[in-house]
Amino acid sequence: MLLLDSNDITYATGARNMTIFTMRTPARYLLILETGYTVLFEYVGCEHLAEALPTIDEIRPSQGLDRISSGGRLAESCERFAAEIKEIVHHLDPSIDRIHIDRFPWQATDALRRKGFALADASDVLTYARTIKLAAEIPYFREAMSRINAAVGRLETHADPDKTESEVWAEFHYSLMAKEGQYVVTRLFQSGQNTFPYFQEAGGRRLESGDLLCLDTDAVAYENYCVDFSRTFLCGDAKATGDQKLLYGRAREQLEHNADLLKPHMSFRELAAKAWKVPEEHQDSRYYCIGHGLGMSGEWPNIPYETAGEPYPLEGVIEPGMIICLESYVGWDRSCEGVKLEDQFLILEDRVERMSTYHFDERLS
Repeated sequence: MLLLDSNDITYATGARNMTIFTMRTPARYLLILETGYTVLFEYVGCEHLAEALPTIDEIRPSQGLDRISSGGRLAESCERFAAEIKEIVHHLDPSIDRIHIDRFPWQATDALRRKGFALADASDVLTYARTIKLAAEIPYFREAMSRINAAVGRLETHADPDKTESEVWAEFHYSLMAKEGQYVVTRLFQSGQNTFPYFQEAGGRRLESGDLLCLDTDAVAYENYCVDFSRTFLCGDAKATGDQKLLYGRAREQLEHNADLLKPHMSFRELAAKAWKVPEEHQDSRYYCIGHGLGMSGEWPNIPYETAGEPYPLEGVIEPGMIICLESYVGWDRSCEGVKLEDQFLILEDRVERMSTYHFDERLS
């Protein structure tokens, strides 16, 4: 298996280096042999960072696999890359002619094929491996959750009228980084009429008393474990409007209804069939899935809604060891407002544990 994706490398070995940079620049990669032998090809000058890891047997400098990191000599760099992979693999086992890969540039994959390798999709293995959490991983999720609760508390405390969305969003980032977090994958903090439709990013709008404030954590936190829950707050000292309470009540009802359904060994199809029925006036703006998996990022499965007259598209069941985030967004153009709620759940053998326990805003209930 040959891995380029930063999260795949971290999951397999614990080796982490310039995560955001290497998400967009193919400058480090990992070779894993079926025997367990691992070779980390690290960004030049960074080889010392993984020296103490017992999960890595050998560290070599990587080849740059795009126009910039190869110094403009991409074809030559890709040929050196493929030749080195072939040399290592065939030294250990000359019969190997098939490699599972993830997100390599096409120039690199073509070079591997020219060296005689057939290529397959590494996600066939990694998707399921990362879906089921090991017992050793769960304490890291719990610690990550504790630290993100503190970050959301800081954001809520500093969400004052006349501050911009970005200024308040920065408070969340401050706490995340101060507590050894990694990064946030979205900018999903919105206020007032920016809460409808959803997926608007934090920007320069100034908060006003009485605004709805929607937050989605989407945070890669302690030791690279992700925390994903959402809350909606009321800004300032104003009282909630009737529309705001109605939207909030429906979003909370959706979240709690689906949370009550969730159980180990339940099929995705059954969950979708029994899920809260989104009222017609909110259908066009509903969240795109009922829920999704979580690990070191948002992961498999994305559980879709049923579509009338069509076969349900996703086979499979909720398995012990999964972490599932249930999503709710209820909004409309009548007041140009929406409410986002989401909670994170650990699936155990005989029950479901709600991992996210951050409070809800009673003023909107």
